[in-house]
Amino acid sequence: MADQKITDMSFEDALTELEGIVGQLERGDAPLEKSIAIYERGAKLKAHCEGKLKDAQMKVDKIVLDGQGGASTASFDG
Repeated sequence: MADQKITDMSFEDALTELEGIVGQLERGDAPLEKSIAIYERGAKLKAHCEGKLKDAQMKVDKIVLDGQGGASTASFDG
């Protein structure tokens, strides 16, 4: 999964890989150069996950109630 392009990853896949990276860094399993490389990938995964969460929040924020209390959604055009 580490070779997968981050922008193509789902939130769940990115989060799973990020959790693995955090665990690896906490255990000190990698030499310094590899630790730096996986830390950099982890930072990119974190940013990707934050973006996905922000997009989801905007969609939730766009849920609209009609006059009878029924809910519908409208796409967010930010």
